[in-house]
Amino acid sequence: MKYNVLSDNSININFTQQVLKNRGIEEKNLAHYMNTTDNDINEPEEFGEENLRAAAAFLVRTISEDKDAFVVVDADCDGYTSSAILINYLYNIFPAWVTNHLTYFIHSAKQHGLSDCIEQALKYNLVICPDSSSNDFEYHKRLKDAEIPVIVLDHHEADRISSDAIIINNQLSNYPNKELSGAGVTWQFCRYLDKLLKKDNSADEFLDLVALGDMADMMSLKSIETKHLIHKGFKEENIKNPFIFGITEKNSYSLSKGDYESYDGLRCSPMGAAFFVAPFVNAMVRSGTQEEKELLFSSMLKFKAFKMVPSTKRGHVFGELERVVDQAVRTCTNVKNRQTKAQDAGMELLENKIQKNNLLEHKVLLFLLEPGEINRNIAGLVANKLMAKYQRPVAILTRVEEKENDKIKISYQGSARGYDASGITNFKDICAGAPGCIFAEGHQGAFGLGIGYDYSDAEEVSGDFIYQFIEYTDEALKDMSSEPVYTLDFLVDEKDLNPGMIFDIAQMNDYWGKDMDRALVGVKCKVNKDNFFVMKSNTLKITLPNGVSALKFGGTDEEIEKFSTDGCVNVILICKCNLNKWNGITSAQLMIEDYEITEIDRYMF
Repeated sequence: MKYNVLSDNSININFTQQVLKNRGIEEKNLAHYMNTTDNDINEPEEFGEENLRAAAAFLVRTISEDKDAFVVVDADCDGYTSSAILINYLYNIFPAWVTNHLTYFIHSAKQHGLSDCIEQALKYNLVICPDSSSNDFEYHKRLKDAEIPVIVLDHHEADRISSDAIIINNQLSNYPNKELSGAGVTWQFCRYLDKLLKKDNSADEFLDLVALGDMADMMSLKSIETKHLIHKGFKEENIKNPFIFGITEKNSYSLSKGDYESYDGLRCSPMGAAFFVAPFVNAMVRSGTQEEKELLFSSMLKFKAFKMVPSTKRGHVFGELERVVDQAVRTCTNVKNRQTKAQDAGMELLENKIQKNNLLEHKVLLFLLEPGEINRNIAGLVANKLMAKYQRPVAILTRVEEKENDKIKISYQGSARGYDASGITNFKDICAGAPGCIFAEGHQGAFGLGIGYDYSDAEEVSGDFIYQFIEYTDEALKDMSSEPVYTLDFLVDEKDLNPGMIFDIAQMNDYWGKDMDRALVGVKCKVNKDNFFVMKSNTLKITLPNGVSALKFGGTDEEIEKFSTDGCVNVILICKCNLNKWNGITSAQLMIEDYEITEIDRYMF
């Protein structure tokens, strides 16, 4: 076990502020960061008023002339929330036009942009792409040649700004916050329409969708604007979207406990949304049927969510009806359970391959699969689990064959995940520089990866590109730690442990998110038979001198034997801070994530 310590114990600010400072918030900005306001929201004109004006003009003209528009719903949580913001907003102002002239398209799998719907898009008078399509240059030109304007409301990077579409994108403009998702960009466009149409902040009705999109797409909470929008959107009084209200109600118990409980009046903390809201949307996108995806998106539209439809509840009677949103929330839960089963089956398959092929000999767990071995829509989820278990980067790639002249062009394409705890935070860039890499697209720690090509008119191929990729990544990652590297906010001796520190840090749940990792503290302590206990379900409990309990769930027989010695065990505990609430009493508590035994004294005098 390795660890780094961010601060000593001689701090001159409170524990909450020190933790924020440890994450790069400058001391002079701490008060501001902790108390953001609407003044921290940028004006939409920062995207470039010329583009905003052009987009608004095409949209308003399409509406006023009763022409038809086509909205492409991107295939992830940010995509769904982005399109829901736009359509809900337009329905509030132009309900008849939305009902009669606006069509939305939902991808059949994890496609993005216009590639799979361009023929349909060509039948409309206006095409709008929230959260996608900045780099769909070919399709923008086809639409422009057909005199169909394209409005892109996106946050993804692109090599250049398309000359054939209206691009509103924080990455491709002077907009100061680059940590705004597609939902945030779409909302800002609606704010601009508010100004143009002289509406009074009507876009603010959709702040909960903005918060969910930002959090689901892992936007950095170090950004003042993004942090403010997430906190404001998840305030109890701002939860107005039917689906978000329903899914948070369904998961209210989990959202109110432990790591996910909000201490800032939020209906769900940011990490609560990341674990108990966004995954249900993404599960539907990856594993739902087309009908189930349509149901989910309908539940995000206020003018559809409360319609009565035939019930699908188990045991329902003929003719029984239920609301769309209630059916969607239940269906999301069922689909996520279905996805979890497929994910577990994928884990079992790949773990067998690890043993059979000695894959742990290399720095990257690289799986080269045949089509159908694992559903590509869940490959990223399986990669996440393998990365966490084996503590190294993972790539799950499937063989792709394309005909080129008289030969077969072969590559392997799929999902890759980095392992930041190893100290390597630029895994995407490393892969992009490897021989044989044909693309590496996405975030540094989670991206799509392709390696190839090889050409053959026979069944056997050389596979040189595979060996070159493995050789390159083994060398590039040679200094990668083979064990987790923990970043500790504090390392204290048990006699110096301040329960106030635990209280302060435990109540910081609303701060955790991308680039704002949950705080860990290290405690140096002595364990002996007088302060070590085995509780129900093999929960290990160490009582520290100040009465604070440190707990580890699922202790092994080996661990119990180690700590039950007649002597004394010197140990460094790596812990999360928690509050234990029982019978109206709240006490400080530590949850053990890992530990290192530094010395065992078999005798105690």
